[in-house]
Amino acid sequence: MSIKEIAEFAGALLILIGAIMSVVSAFGMIRFPDVYMRAHAATKSSTLAVLLTLNGVFFYLWISESFISVRLLLGIVFVFFTAPVSGHLICRAAYRSNVKLANVTTEDKLKNVIHHEDEL
Repeated sequence: MSIKEIAEFAGALLILIGAIMSVVSAFGMIRFPDVYMRAHAATKSSTLAVLLTLNGVFFYLWISESFISVRLLLGIVFVFFTAPVSGHLICRAAYRSNVKLANVTTEDKLKNVIHHEDEL
């Protein structure tokens, strides 16, 4: 095996791992009981899945075709910064809209903080 074949295999492996993480993210979104846990599954694991997939495609194209895609690099940066922020804002909006926590939730640390801000 040459170095090029090993590098192509590594890129394909990153794409495969990203696809598996995407399936794990989908199971988490189906299985978890409330919007907060579902948003956690959607942002953490799907962000990792997309980043692994895009990095695998970038690496594969770079090694096999000697092509560096600026669009892939911008996609990686865009997903890395926007997905966690959007998940946080969705959870924050849900909490401020009084969406109920799951029954398995034992403590609500934001209860005193958020209601105190609304009174000001």
